[in-house]
This record gives sequence, structure tokens and C-alpha cells, in this order.
Amino acid sequence: MRYRFRVQPKRTALRLDDYLPYRLSVAANEVSRLVARAYEDRFGLTIPQWRIIANLAEHGPSTPQQLGRLAAMDKVTVSRASQGLLARGLSRRVENGKDGRSHILALTNEGMTLHKTIAPLALAFERSLIDDWSAEDVERLHAQLKSLQHKAALLAGLG
Repeated sequence: MRYRFRVQPKRTALRLDDYLPYRLSVAANEVSRLVARAYEDRFGLTIPQWRIIANLAEHGPSTPQQLGRLAAMDKVTVSRASQGLLARGLSRRVENGKDGRSHILALTNEGMTLHKTIAPLALAFERSLIDDWSAEDVERLHAQLKSLQHKAALLAGLG
């Protein structure tokens, strides 16, 4: 299904197919649902668990608060996903030497091995989504998404 956007500067009527936040949400949900099925079926991981694994692999040991910010997940989602990873031995909890009230999550060797298995598959999946796009289109989309994310954070008083 193709969507034609009719963005008008001073719209007074809301049409969901023309409403950018709605289109972004629907697209993200469709991609996440597709990816979630693959990660769940093959590796027994939820999307939040995969996001934590990927962030720990990229950024190293992190507090749950840091993971929430990095992965744009709320505290409850981070907590549930972390518990699942701990139970499977994919991550471990260590004391936070800087703050005795919190802890730090780190990947175990098994968690790192799983990341090394999934990362190439994630990149292949990304390629299959955008294989008919030019490099310029992909670059432009990334820039626009970063801009939207930054603007949303500013409007929310977080930037």
C-alpha cells in the first residue's frame, strides 16, 4: 500500500493518513512486529530485550536509567526486559560504585555471543527493508528522523 502525503501548512481537519506522528507510529509498529517475530521465534527475545543487548554491546555496562534513555524505553519495560536477560544468563548485575542505590547491567559472554549472532541478521533485515532505496534516500531519512527526534525532545522539554 502506498501513501501519498498531502501536507498543508494550515490544515484544520485531521486525517490520520496525512498525520505524520500517526504514520511514523504505524510504520514503526509494523517494522517492530516483523522484527519481533523473528527475534522471538529464533532467539526467544523480545524487542526490549534485544534493544538492551544491542545497547550493552555498543555502549558497555550501563545503568537501567541509561538503558532507558538510550533505547527510549520506560523504567518498567527496562526492568522486565532486564529480568528476562538476567534469568537466561545473558546479562549480569554488578554494583554501581558511583551510586550505591543503583546497579549496572553488563552482558555475559553468552550475551555477547548472542549479540554477535544476531547483529549480522539485523543488518541483513535492514538491508531488505531499504534495498530499493538510494544511499542518498537512506541518509536523508536518517537525518530527518534524528531531526524529528531532537525536535520532539525539545518540545517535551527534554532537550
